[in-house]
Amino acid sequence: MRNLIITACTMTLALSLCLCSCGASGPTVDTEATKTYMKGIYGENQEIAGSSYDRSLAADCLNGTFVGSEERGVISYKGIPYAEPPTGDLRWKPPVPRAEDHGVYEAYHFGASPVQTEWPSEAGSYYAQSEDCLTLNIWTSTEQEPAGKAVLVFFHGGSYGWGGTSDPIYDGLAFVEEHGDVVLVTVEYRTGIMGFIDFSSVEGGEAYGQSGNLGLLDCVCALGWIRENIAAFGGDPENVTISGESAGAGIVSLIPLIPSADGLYKRIIAQSGSIALTYSTEECQVLTEMLLKESGATCMEDLMALSEEDLMELNETLNDYNNFPERDGVVLPYDLYGAYEDIGAGLEMLTGTNADECRYWINEMGYYIDGVDGLLVYRIGMPMLYRANISGFREEDLGFVESFMALQKDERIWNITEFYNEILFRVPAMYQAGCISENGGTAYTYYWTYPSAYEDIGACHAVELAYVFNNLDETIYTGDNIDVDLARTVQDMWVNFAKTGNPSTDTYTWESYNTETRMTMVLGEDIYMVSDLHPEQRRLIEPLLHYGLNGSYATLFDDLVNKAIIVAAAIAATAFAAVIYVVVRKRRKRKE
Repeated sequence: MRNLIITACTMTLALSLCLCSCGASGPTVDTEATKTYMKGIYGENQEIAGSSYDRSLAADCLNGTFVGSEERGVISYKGIPYAEPPTGDLRWKPPVPRAEDHGVYEAYHFGASPVQTEWPSEAGSYYAQSEDCLTLNIWTSTEQEPAGKAVLVFFHGGSYGWGGTSDPIYDGLAFVEEHGDVVLVTVEYRTGIMGFIDFSSVEGGEAYGQSGNLGLLDCVCALGWIRENIAAFGGDPENVTISGESAGAGIVSLIPLIPSADGLYKRIIAQSGSIALTYSTEECQVLTEMLLKESGATCMEDLMALSEEDLMELNETLNDYNNFPERDGVVLPYDLYGAYEDIGAGLEMLTGTNADECRYWINEMGYYIDGVDGLLVYRIGMPMLYRANISGFREEDLGFVESFMALQKDERIWNITEFYNEILFRVPAMYQAGCISENGGTAYTYYWTYPSAYEDIGACHAVELAYVFNNLDETIYTGDNIDVDLARTVQDMWVNFAKTGNPSTDTYTWESYNTETRMTMVLGEDIYMVSDLHPEQRRLIEPLLHYGLNGSYATLFDDLVNKAIIVAAAIAATAFAAVIYVVVRKRRKRKE
């Protein structure tokens, strides 16, 4: 479907002579090199017989002793299982904590990535995949105090349909080498059709009542494992900060609404994600219906009979339609914004967004067809999404949209982009921060402005990841426009928050956020505090949050294809008629 959309759009652009302006606005990903690298780091951890291992590299956990690898004063433990394999009878069921085990196991290799399609910006998608993917990875320093360290847990992004902890941008070696007073943990969870799918309308689906949020429950299960075992790696189970970017930030924003997660964490860092990145039960039915249609299944018994290979093949068609966490009234409340108004006491949150979040999708659209500039496709798709999203707004709310657009002074495509930057990312994040501060918690907010080196995408979604992880050679989002001093500062801020609950550094005082002053830290070429950033935009967007816009384009696909094909056909017909006209004219001239 993706290729059909882009092909239709490309025909339109080509026939209208727009392709002459093509040029690479984003990074060119060498997918073959990525595949080779990811294949090269793959391995399977084995049980170790006898006592032929280094005890100084071993950590004793409830489900086994795990032996890691040391490099540059950091011990890494990779691929530790935190739950039973979600296979067989446990497929599409909530995670089951890993059983007690007294064996000794290697922890040298990342566990499998969750089931997903391969995608250029998701290096983890080129790693080995499996339904059996519930593992985590830990990095701890040998050169700091051996116990009582703050614990920073990170959940990766990927639109809830992609991603993997094996992605080099999430590697914790360089971060812990620089910040040995923190234990870093990255967590794998189920994505796509294995992690977020609603079966309430399927015969037998009543036995799978939490299937719309399995990936989310995986993360809670991982936190339970961390609480019970992290002391073996030098971490303090009473000082755990959960963090994430994009979908991962959505996860850590939702976890406070899940009672079973109470007491498993102390602080939250949410980078470019919030409760806005969720689906209604109605939106979730698209994927369910497609799975039934593509598989030929009519009931849960049929679906459970599918092999892993069958599901992977089906996912090639379905991954574009993956769900976000479901507002199901079971795991999550139906009204997330209302639920946030009732939480906050004792919570500490650091949250923020990037100035040009949605320009990230210029890159993504550029990956569809080699040689076609993603910006051209973006210019077609975003206005269509905008029109589709606001078509159901009440007249009063359309007035807010019109007033918002009137504030913008740029080209229309960038004005639409700013609308989505605000309604999908910044304003929901500020809403969460406001609720927490109003209800007795503490919140800090940031606004990232330092841009990528790549043309057009600016301070896009995910541009801060390499800075936070200290993986500055991972330039897929940043290009070569790296500010090393900014990286050091941001890491110090994140670490200080994880350790103490206050992200201030010796150089920069970070004031907390509240609904009166709305103090926000700007992170860019200059670093400074600002009060109530973009206040008019915030006031105009806040009344629109209840519409639950989430950036979903699944139901827009067919419309986009149909419109693009109609336009392309019209232009092609016009072009054909013009060619015939020119040919006829030339023949007549020759006869004359």
